[in-house]
Amino acid sequence: MGKLGSYVAGEWMTGSGEGQPLFNACTGEIVAHASSAGVDMGHAVRYARETGNPKLRRMTFHERGRMLRALALYLTERKDRFYAVSALSGATKADSWIDIEGGFGNLFANASLRRKLPDESFCTDGDPHQLGKMQTFMAQHILVPKEGVAIHINAFNFPVWGMLEKCAVNWMAGVPAIVKPATITSYLTEAVVREIIASGILPEGALQLICGSAGDLLDHVGSQDVVTFTGSATTGLMLRSHPVIQRESVPFNMEADSLNCLVLGEDVLPGSAEWDIFVKEIRKEMTVKAGQKCTAVRRIFVPEDRMEDAWKDIAGALQKTIIGDPRNEKVRMGALAGQSQRKEVRDQVHKLLSGSQILYGSLDSAQLLDADYEQGAFLSPILLGNDKPFSTDAVHDIEAFGPVSTIMPYRGIDDAIALSKKGKGSLCSSIVTADHRLARSYVLGAGTHHGRILVLNKSCEKESTGHGSPLPLLVHGGPGRAGGGEEMGGLRGIRHYMQRVAVQGSPGAITAITNIYQVNAPTQTDDKHPFRKYFEELRIGDSLVTHKRTVTETDIVNFANVSWDHFYAHTDHTSLEGTLFEKPVAHGYFILSAAAGLFVDAAKGPVMLNYGIEECRFMKPVYAGSTIGVTLTCKEKIAQEQKEEEDIPKGIVKWLVEVTDETSELVALVTILTMVRKKEWARNA
Repeated sequence: MGKLGSYVAGEWMTGSGEGQPLFNACTGEIVAHASSAGVDMGHAVRYARETGNPKLRRMTFHERGRMLRALALYLTERKDRFYAVSALSGATKADSWIDIEGGFGNLFANASLRRKLPDESFCTDGDPHQLGKMQTFMAQHILVPKEGVAIHINAFNFPVWGMLEKCAVNWMAGVPAIVKPATITSYLTEAVVREIIASGILPEGALQLICGSAGDLLDHVGSQDVVTFTGSATTGLMLRSHPVIQRESVPFNMEADSLNCLVLGEDVLPGSAEWDIFVKEIRKEMTVKAGQKCTAVRRIFVPEDRMEDAWKDIAGALQKTIIGDPRNEKVRMGALAGQSQRKEVRDQVHKLLSGSQILYGSLDSAQLLDADYEQGAFLSPILLGNDKPFSTDAVHDIEAFGPVSTIMPYRGIDDAIALSKKGKGSLCSSIVTADHRLARSYVLGAGTHHGRILVLNKSCEKESTGHGSPLPLLVHGGPGRAGGGEEMGGLRGIRHYMQRVAVQGSPGAITAITNIYQVNAPTQTDDKHPFRKYFEELRIGDSLVTHKRTVTETDIVNFANVSWDHFYAHTDHTSLEGTLFEKPVAHGYFILSAAAGLFVDAAKGPVMLNYGIEECRFMKPVYAGSTIGVTLTCKEKIAQEQKEEEDIPKGIVKWLVEVTDETSELVALVTILTMVRKKEWARNA
């Protein structure tokens, strides 16, 4: 590979000097050198802000989402070349799948969020708030992309996933990224970034890469930037305390390695389905990525009367795991990322041995396939045992970041909860149990100290992604030792890179700013029925005031017979004492149906179908003899993508339906959705 490149300000460059040597984790051979010496970090930050940020900010959420999807498809077509590079890090095919295709999956998942967001460069956040009795003054929170750059300082264990799970979110928000991967495995990150840049899919400045030291990168951050870090709690604390980050109040999201735990429920006995699931999960957590996962299970808590059965079955499962060169298809566990990493794991295990003992494995040897123990960075899985978890602090404080876990006994669910909390905050925890009451007790008791909790049993085992698998649409992070941050998390993650602004003003002003009609904002009417207008012709605030109709007793009886809704309030005059109703009341759904009869234009036109109903409220009873009318207003427009060339160009239109009675009081308020053709379809038809 020679010397790795950094991609800065639109150009590939190599740092000066020989740089840091990077090794094949299986053979110990040098595969590349990395150096960022001479890279102008300040220029990189300015370039992201001045070039990448404006381009991304101008794009809508839908455009950004389509960009992510296109990039995911492009990279997926080239995935095989990344697997070969990933094997150099000691990763098996299964390990690499998590990192590589898991990373691409993050792009796909975040791209799909565009369907939950407007075709705008910004979005509203929450419901509007009326601030005056006359309803002429209101407020609406909106989210706008920050004007800075996301700086991601990533760990060595997931060179692809670690980058893309973060970048997917900031790109969706409209913010560029500078990625600083851990140097030891940066050759894989660099290989993927080269393909990303070659694709031309991202706007220039949306992504920059630093291979080597971060240098003075953080000296150049400002209040509009966001810094994320994944790695050790010690390094994270140092970065979080950086004087510029403190002075400029730079958002800092930290995901630190934590002592995650798995609890075997008191209801689970040897030989049961849940017991087998428990053993399988522990084996997977200890051997996938050779235990080099920030989410890996480090502490195992089992009922004290099942300690011996548990550790012996886990040891038996570990013994079946073939360790060696990941290029051999029979291998199920590869090497650690490097010799330095193996030394660190050994040192941490020696510290743990002050209060624990090795139940399975060896620190000095391992049976390998197609590999040499001394040349590579291989290590046997190590299962430790500790009989006194409440009186031993080391097992809850010291993490050996490799294939190492400690099994410990507990008495009762309260003990299990207390022991889980001794980790001082974790990314995730799991409990294997078929007892839902036990699961509830654990989740509510341990939830304060964990970012995620998996309840695992035979009902969900086949579909479960497992203890340590973060999902793009869920929060990935945890309190306390785990860093106190939140990565990903669907729409929540996107908001992390946006500024929330409370906009106050008249309903008309808020409507004009948000492109969403607000009650009491000015409307416009014309001779053309809104349902006769194509998607492009409709304007926010286009309105129709219908003629009126009087509700009769026959309407109520007929609707009850047609719908089979004979609820007493609609049909029984004798059962109304003590209720809110003076006499039989019209069905709410009849009022909606009658309203539709008033506002719908019956002839064939641009409106294709009714797409749904939102925010339906019945405000006031409607009795026989009441006269209702409707005001229909175009509230919001959402363009839809054409998945196939033959698809009809169309969009979704949200309509505010206000139903009033003869006193002009609201009796029903509902938002309906229709699918409306675009005018270009009419021209092409």
